[in-house]
Amino acid sequence: MDTVILSDWLAARLDRTAVEPVYRQVLGLMQQAILTGQLLPGAKLPSSRTLATDLGIARNTVLHVYDQLTAEGYVISTTGSGTYVADTRPDTAAVNARKAPSPASGSIGVVGSVVPNAHAAQPATPARGSLSTRGARLIRQAGVSARQWGAFMPGVPDVAEFPARTWSRLQAKLWKEANPDLLTYAPGGGYRPLRRALSDYLRVARSVKCTPDQIIITTGIHQSIDLAVRLLTDVGDRAWVEEPCYWGARSVLQSSGLTLAPVPVDDEGLNPQESDLQTPPRIALVTPSHQYPLGMVMSLARRRMLLEYARQHGVWIIEDDYDSEFRYGSRPLASLQGLDDAGQVIYVGSLGKMLFPGLRIGYMIAPEHLVDTFRTGVAELYREGQLMQQAVLTEFIMDGYLTSHVRRMRALYGERRQILIDAITSRFGDALPVMGDEAGLHLVLGLPDHANDREVTAASYDAGVIVRPLAAYYNSETPARRGLLLGYACVPNDRIGPAFDTLADVIERTALNVKAAPTRAA
Repeated sequence: MDTVILSDWLAARLDRTAVEPVYRQVLGLMQQAILTGQLLPGAKLPSSRTLATDLGIARNTVLHVYDQLTAEGYVISTTGSGTYVADTRPDTAAVNARKAPSPASGSIGVVGSVVPNAHAAQPATPARGSLSTRGARLIRQAGVSARQWGAFMPGVPDVAEFPARTWSRLQAKLWKEANPDLLTYAPGGGYRPLRRALSDYLRVARSVKCTPDQIIITTGIHQSIDLAVRLLTDVGDRAWVEEPCYWGARSVLQSSGLTLAPVPVDDEGLNPQESDLQTPPRIALVTPSHQYPLGMVMSLARRRMLLEYARQHGVWIIEDDYDSEFRYGSRPLASLQGLDDAGQVIYVGSLGKMLFPGLRIGYMIAPEHLVDTFRTGVAELYREGQLMQQAVLTEFIMDGYLTSHVRRMRALYGERRQILIDAITSRFGDALPVMGDEAGLHLVLGLPDHANDREVTAASYDAGVIVRPLAAYYNSETPARRGLLLGYACVPNDRIGPAFDTLADVIERTALNVKAAPTRAA
């Protein structure tokens, strides 16, 4: 390559019309030249005065560039001698091999000339199998959706109905007081006034037995489960999960290295078989008050059986009390934790469904003998904060806004549930069963056994309607049931009918093999 002095190389790449300052451009170009080996180690840079004159810029600009390069270790400045490129190349013993440079590559040599460089660093080739086995499985089985709002996204409340002005007023009052204690890390367990308010609320609303000290504030269900798993299990331990179960909880367990043992559910909830009982798990993750996703309630007999089995075999039970506040036609059911006398149940919940998901405040109730362990664990692993939000939530609960908001939303979601059921019945009659509609924010629309609910989901997404395939919640590749999860909570009343008509067209075309009716001429 023809010899080119450094100033000409820089001048050819400077953009005098760019928004980025010339200082930043020159600095970035010189860093790039050093990192790629175009400026060789030991190469002497031109004086600041010479480079400034050649580039037609202020000398102070070049001085600032040289100072920054020196501070970051790119160059070494020697008084009376000049500025030289530092040798920052990786130790050859730590590098397996380098690719040969392309014939067109070159380097900026001593005193800024460009000469061929046989040692120019080349972009590294990504290592094969860069993801761990469990990391690859997590990504492959991920259930998260690119869209989190709209008909019929399951598990999403109507955040447009949240009393934002009330929340804003409470928040403004606390920020005005500017209590420094609310701006630091959270103490182990979280903001004590919030734990006291939640303790009172849960004792009345969910028949939970707890003191404020037993409540640990987290960022939600995922973190609560993750903390319990980290503290109570080892890699390879068995974990009972419901079949089907919530994909997010399953991902947390698998990513922690646990061996999942799917246990089938029936109309009475978790139904362990003799083969399941012969090998006790380390933990069992259950949703007894509203099985997710199918919606059944665990019977009292099954609850007592599970608690006794856990007591005898030292099994930890994680009770995920999923959206149990929203029951239609009956009172919310008592928690499994309220029946536990052996201290084997860890109760986890979240306020996201009741208020708004972006709040990211959840809680867990630890057995009394594990309180100190869990408080230390959450502080050590996650360094919690959000005390200001926790304080606002405390005011929201104590002033009665949480109870009134849940009551109002229960009525609204009940209306939307009925509108959706009416739309299903009007279009399909009894041909497609509706399951799990007695509580929560979604229902399950059954499909024929031959249908592919994943294909229906993809086709409905293309048509602008979001649903989830029931097959995605099963651990087995051959799910016991085919169906779609339809969330109705975040869909305005007048949009439910039209959105379901769109979905019904997709179902008929892809799952029921019904040809679309010909369009009539105007």
